[in-house]
Amino acid sequence: MAKEKEKKFTPSKGGEVINGHHYNASDISVLEGLEPVRRRPGMYIGTTGPEGLHHLVWEIFDNSRDEAMGGFCDDIEVVFLANNRIRVADNGRGIPVDIHKKTKVSALETVMTTLHAGGKFGGEGYKVSGGLHGVGASVVNALSVYCKVEVHKDGGKYIQEYSRGKKKAAVKKVASSKLKGTIVTFEPDSEIFIAKEGPKDGGIKFDWNTVVNHIRQQAYLVKGLKILIIDARNYEGKIDDSSLFYFRELGLELPSTSFYFEGGLTSLIKYYNKFQKPVQNNIFYVNKESDNVNVEIALQYVDDIVDRIIPFANNIYTAEGGTHVTGFKTALTRTLNTYCKKNEMMKESEGGFTGDDVLEGLTAVISVKIREIQFEGQTKAKLGSMEAQGAVGTVFSEAFASFLEENPDEAKSIINKSILALKARKAAKAAKDSVLRKGALEGMTLPGKLADCQTKDASESELFLVEGDSAGGSAKQGRDRRTQAILPLKGKILNVERARIDKMLASKEIKSLVVALGASIGDTFDIKKMRYHKIIIATDADVDGAHIRTLLLTLFYRYFKQVIEAGYIYIAQPPLYKIKKGKEINYAYSDEEKTKIIGKGADVSEIQNLEDEIAFEEEGEEEMKKKSSKVHIQRYKGLGEMNPEELWETTMDPEHRIIKKVEIEDAEEANKVFDILMGSEVPPRKSFIQSNAKLAEIDI
Repeated sequence: MAKEKEKKFTPSKGGEVINGHHYNASDISVLEGLEPVRRRPGMYIGTTGPEGLHHLVWEIFDNSRDEAMGGFCDDIEVVFLANNRIRVADNGRGIPVDIHKKTKVSALETVMTTLHAGGKFGGEGYKVSGGLHGVGASVVNALSVYCKVEVHKDGGKYIQEYSRGKKKAAVKKVASSKLKGTIVTFEPDSEIFIAKEGPKDGGIKFDWNTVVNHIRQQAYLVKGLKILIIDARNYEGKIDDSSLFYFRELGLELPSTSFYFEGGLTSLIKYYNKFQKPVQNNIFYVNKESDNVNVEIALQYVDDIVDRIIPFANNIYTAEGGTHVTGFKTALTRTLNTYCKKNEMMKESEGGFTGDDVLEGLTAVISVKIREIQFEGQTKAKLGSMEAQGAVGTVFSEAFASFLEENPDEAKSIINKSILALKARKAAKAAKDSVLRKGALEGMTLPGKLADCQTKDASESELFLVEGDSAGGSAKQGRDRRTQAILPLKGKILNVERARIDKMLASKEIKSLVVALGASIGDTFDIKKMRYHKIIIATDADVDGAHIRTLLLTLFYRYFKQVIEAGYIYIAQPPLYKIKKGKEINYAYSDEEKTKIIGKGADVSEIQNLEDEIAFEEEGEEEMKKKSSKVHIQRYKGLGEMNPEELWETTMDPEHRIIKKVEIEDAEEANKVFDILMGSEVPPRKSFIQSNAKLAEIDI
């Protein structure tokens, strides 16, 4: 057999031409410095929306907080400045400013302009820290149009400024200083963090409550740490902080809040449960080390049907949980089952608790500290360190078993709470199965009152939840039958904040809604089966309408949270007024808009109600001409007052309607508000109403 000649490969300069295009080495981009961050910011901060913007604050604050965790810092100050700038100062050791051996430039410049550079990769700089990826400060720098770092260290004051990740000049010593610490001031790039209104709006703005709530958690987690947050955004005078370490030294009268806690996690549990009725009075607490993992857990059961687990890893809030949460849940279920069986507190036929049974009504804070920590992703939303699972399981099991033995009354209350949850779970499953068997998912008919749309494409289907049969009738006549479905709701639906699924599905209105959505409920809920990708709540612009809207939002938040997170829930904004002048008709959605349409100079005597039109039309031609300049105003008290054409024109027509998307910016804050407003405790609700009364728009 003849041997084939070996062919030698020679790279072509132009590359093979296919369909008029060539692909060769010149087409391969190599991004240098911090350019990858600016090109793909989502890889480093998760999103370029509000969440990603606030992640910049967390990165800088976490560096200061890590200093506090190491015992080098006890005072951090965060300041909101004009032009969406943030200033963070701490009295820690200060970022090193000496020359780095590898980069041949100042360590400060290396940290701020180089990815994966920092003191948290195994050296002795930090025993425990949150920012282990070494990209935090440099990412903030890359995504900021302005950034300035001021370091007080080794008897000197050092400064370096940057723009979009690039230094303006080398690190320089500008003065001598007896202080120590770091001050970082940055302004996010509005071209990256674009507001919904567009780049001209100046980008997404920092939210005071979001920052305060996050930092409050951190204050509980680091005992003895003082944190001050100042809002100087609206200060009209000139501010010069170049010669200051802490901004508060200016002595200005500005809005501020401060945190300092010695109680640690126990205090945090009390904060989360301050509007709840406790099932156990003694808060469980343990702080112990196992396999080089420090485990700290506090928990308390309350009279509620939802659970609140707040997990932290190296003081980073891990919203998506991780190995430490898995270890905790497993240990909790096992420990309560063991105690229950040992003390014969439940019949064997009951079968024992599941994870859902023992979590009901639980508020728990889990905090682990690990030297070589691993997160799943740069945003650090989920812990990946496997050693945390075993350590949490071991420490918690032992300590919680002792707690139950030493506190038999508390143990009895917890077990009874879990038994009630178990029975309710079984009843709820039976009720849910019954509804689904009879519902549309099994090929049966949809609710009779539902006027469904013709299209089967969920992405273009809209479901209007309309208050009352009267408005429902007008909506059915005025809608676009191809894409718009109407489900009228009679009266106020059940408040589900304290109701389980079995009681909830006994409600005719809620049952109709669950079947209409087509995605099931509870553990069998599947968002992919949703029959509509726009659910529009359309209620009257009065107190009853607001109440019904709140009841529906409670239902969606507690049982269909994924639907809100997917952006499927909207609130319709029907007009308050119909204004007619001659043949011209305008709709006003607020009193300000009404005044704008009418004009400030309009004589009140020229304004009359549309109810007078009949008489107006019955008068002679001369009178009609005389009165044609008059402004006619109709105040809509409810959707039922609109005819089908008006309802379509103002509230249903995608081209002209105003609808607001419902979003959850802060899940914990949303939880708290629902607890207060829809819970059974009256004092918190009264206090909330009194505190927020000034924000309400009163319609007289």
